[in-house]
Amino acid sequence: MTESAMKLLVANRGEIASRVFATARRLGWRTVAVFAEPDRNAPFVRQGDEARCIGPAALDQSYLSVPRILAAAADASADAVHPGYGFLSENAEFARSAIDAGLTWVGPHPEAIAHMGAKVEARAIAERAGVPTIPGASEGDLATAASEIGFPVLVKASAGGGGKGIRIVRSPDGFAAALGEARTEAFRSFGDDRLIVERYIERPRHIEVQIVGDRHGSIVHLGTRDCSSQRRYQKLLEEAPAPNLPDATREGLHEAAVALARHIGYDSAGTVEFIVDTDSGDFFFLEMNTRLQVEHPVTEAICGLDLVEMQLRSAIGANLGISQTEVTFSGHSIEARINAEDPSDGFSPRAGDVRHVSVPDGVRWDSAVEPGSEISPYYDPLIGKLIVHRPSRAAALDAVRGALDGLVLGPVPTNAGFLRWLVGTPQLRGGDMTTNIIDALGAPEFPAPPPAADAAPAAAAAWLRHLRHDRNAGHDGPWSRLGPFRLTEHRPEAAVLLRDAAGDLHEVSADAIEGHNAPAGMSAAGMSTGASSSDEGSVAVNVCGHTVTFEVPDRSDAWAPAGTAGTGSVGDIAAPFPAVVVEVSVVAGEAVAAGDAVVTVEAMKMLHSLVAAGAGVVAEVRCTPGDAVEANQVLVSFVHA
Repeated sequence: MTESAMKLLVANRGEIASRVFATARRLGWRTVAVFAEPDRNAPFVRQGDEARCIGPAALDQSYLSVPRILAAAADASADAVHPGYGFLSENAEFARSAIDAGLTWVGPHPEAIAHMGAKVEARAIAERAGVPTIPGASEGDLATAASEIGFPVLVKASAGGGGKGIRIVRSPDGFAAALGEARTEAFRSFGDDRLIVERYIERPRHIEVQIVGDRHGSIVHLGTRDCSSQRRYQKLLEEAPAPNLPDATREGLHEAAVALARHIGYDSAGTVEFIVDTDSGDFFFLEMNTRLQVEHPVTEAICGLDLVEMQLRSAIGANLGISQTEVTFSGHSIEARINAEDPSDGFSPRAGDVRHVSVPDGVRWDSAVEPGSEISPYYDPLIGKLIVHRPSRAAALDAVRGALDGLVLGPVPTNAGFLRWLVGTPQLRGGDMTTNIIDALGAPEFPAPPPAADAAPAAAAAWLRHLRHDRNAGHDGPWSRLGPFRLTEHRPEAAVLLRDAAGDLHEVSADAIEGHNAPAGMSAAGMSTGASSSDEGSVAVNVCGHTVTFEVPDRSDAWAPAGTAGTGSVGDIAAPFPAVVVEVSVVAGEAVAAGDAVVTVEAMKMLHSLVAAGAGVVAEVRCTPGDAVEANQVLVSFVHA
């Protein structure tokens, strides 16, 4: 079969599916999307040449169901399968099943996935390959091992990643409890409760080396990435190349990554991850991800290579087509992960509608949302990735901050404003990042979203620009919302009425609007305002990286009070955001005390325990495990004790 005749099924969703489709289309491959029911209308589904539904929202019945994905591949007569990242991308059995079904597997051989997927085995292989590893233990009496290693120690799950099953233990007193918690979380997340105990490095950097191999024995590295800007072990900013590394450390990382890949006969794109001790420059093997990484665009930017194309060509048996001496690096690239979450509320995930998506020029935007998209509670909170590439790191930092000032994405809350603040901190600009940089900076320093009243003048001005554009284009739609409002060539002659996300009304006078007739300006509180976006009935404006969204109500019903349906009475337990109920810990008639766990919900791959605010007796349980619940929906009601 010729390369151009291949039909590729992408066993994933969202932006990574869109990303793979783009390269496959450029190479002349036909593509097949698979989707669960909540994604039926998602953009990535339309971007495939064909699409197949693989089940309901539940992951084990859709994106994690090997039989359903293989059935979709057979139904579409697909020739190859690309797993993307996450989900089944590092599942050796899926790889074997795809190969056994006659499909070309776009990834490393299944044995490499299996060897690197278990941290204990991966560590042993790294040691045999001569790669430095952190002092640690995975067998025997882990408490004794921890004492021998010396506190503080890190307890982590053997199988899996993503920050699950990880605890830092600073003294023997807390070791037993931390071990039990990590074991429980590891089993719940990965079905495997094996743990590793290892030395904890106080000032660690998370450095990766991108490698690519083919099936003819060629392996090259594509330089380093720094992924130290993390929160709860989840990466927020990634950059390439990693800054402020001693030359000996950088060369050592390159050599170690290639040595490990060669040792296991690696034959696709993959990433070897290391912990680097900031104080000493020593580095230690952390794990190997046998797949494409979320942050691969920053490597592509500095190398000028398409990693998905290299994966596809390797999968069909072609040579890499490039030697190590031919790999060149240019400039600096930074990626900001835009997540649906609320930094002002402990970074809790948020689901909801996307009405506004406006991305500035001069950046790469990898995303699979558009106006009208819905962020559901069933999957992870990643909305998109904003990537810049500039000649120097300083210029890249300026560019990513400017791009975050120009990004309008709402009304679902995002972390964009937080990231804009983070890239401007002296620690990050000076390259003094460790994996605990955000904890070290401290929650009180985090920026709060601007008050709606401060953003309203800029939003009103943006709405008028929208109306003026529609008038000039001959459209009448939004004019009906003006009521008695009249627009002249130079100045509005009445107020603009806006309703914020809390339901409060803001009547913005002509004088307040006057200073915002340019696309960017200053808010009433002196905060910089950037880009804006308007649709038929709403307007959004960027204020210091935060998107603030307003409805533009009809004046006939604008002053009706905002609804409060769905909120519970005092003492009730309500869902803080759209989620899926995982566990209900109480029954009607049961007495609870303040702080007792009542309901556990899951949203965007994170578990959240909802606890009683005070003593009481359960009056009614209104949910069961598996229920999908909305924000503010009452789950358990109480009577006072």
